[in-house]
Amino acid sequence: MPVVTRNTGTSAQPSRPAAAPARPAAAPARPTPGDTAAAASSGRVRHVHGAGKIVKKDVGPFTRQIASMMSSGMSLVTSLSALHDQCDSPGFRAIQADLLATIEGGAPFSDALARYPQIFNTLYVNMVRAGERSGEFALTLKRLALMMESSAKLTRKVKGALTYPVVVMSMALLITFGIITFVVPVFASMYSDFGGTLPLPTLILLKLSNGIRHNFLIITPVVVVAVYLFRRWVRSPMGEWAIHARLLRAPVMGVLIQKVAVARFSRLLSQMLRSGVPILEALSLVAKATGNRVIEHAIMESRRNVEQGGTITSGLQDKKCLPKLMIRMVEAGEKSGRLDEMLDNIADTYDDEVETMLATLTSLMEPLLMVFLGVVIGGIVVALFLPLFKMSQLVSGAA
Repeated sequence: MPVVTRNTGTSAQPSRPAAAPARPAAAPARPTPGDTAAAASSGRVRHVHGAGKIVKKDVGPFTRQIASMMSSGMSLVTSLSALHDQCDSPGFRAIQADLLATIEGGAPFSDALARYPQIFNTLYVNMVRAGERSGEFALTLKRLALMMESSAKLTRKVKGALTYPVVVMSMALLITFGIITFVVPVFASMYSDFGGTLPLPTLILLKLSNGIRHNFLIITPVVVVAVYLFRRWVRSPMGEWAIHARLLRAPVMGVLIQKVAVARFSRLLSQMLRSGVPILEALSLVAKATGNRVIEHAIMESRRNVEQGGTITSGLQDKKCLPKLMIRMVEAGEKSGRLDEMLDNIADTYDDEVETMLATLTSLMEPLLMVFLGVVIGGIVVALFLPLFKMSQLVSGAA
């Protein structure tokens, strides 16, 4: 069950009164007037256990419902109260109670959201803050909800296309390991009684099986340590850059990753510009949301160019990690003064291309996986039975 806890670090100002203890997440209550001042005065960051589940399940509908209720004339406090009363998630219900107490104490909604960075990321908070400043709060929330839904839809498509091959490959590895560990030794003892020289594929298979079984206690910790060190290296700046650069150069996957990143960049930047977020701040936030360090670096270089008085296009001109079509479309949008509309067109174009690529890859994946399974599993079976075939030929020849 997700539970909201508070960080007791030194970031809060000592002159302010301490915040009241958080209510248990299992039975959160509506905030009382006595709790309001304490909640509003506390600027501490709240840490939420089970934040990932809340983000995937609740934040999108929460944003959409607030936008709808405020568009119909309800106030923010009334909207939050209604959502709090009907929320089924104990963890998110506790968060809504704290948000409600904070804004009733006079704090802006964006400041209340900023205290839950695990739930509401920097991009989310900055778009809400821009909506508060521009006076188009409900419209900004509606754009934010659409942006989150588009991003979630794209993510689901990519994950759905990758799930099948990952499951099949995992099952193939498990079956192969089972055959080598448990089936091959039976044939090995049988062939040892027959004597004679075994075919080379069978010898290789038998030695591989013996090596795995006799050194299992050594291989297991070595593999665990190697995986741990590899994961640490991947999470380091150098490792992350190297992996992302190699992925972009991959034959098919590189093009898919590039198109997904471009679609996400264009969609987010368009919505942020429409919501009134300054261009420099928007570029910084959107660069981190692309999901690829190489593309993020290219966008940050473009941001530095804009900061010095240039255009976005001039900063992206020579970047090989970005498609030339996208750069030309951004240039056309900047020259016409309708960059946000052009960015939406770019996002729609690359969303369609990603969907087409995923459909093609999915249709091709099944026969390729069948061939892979046939080669691996079939090769092992042939290597096991090859001596029996040769023995039957010798017996028939002698007869």
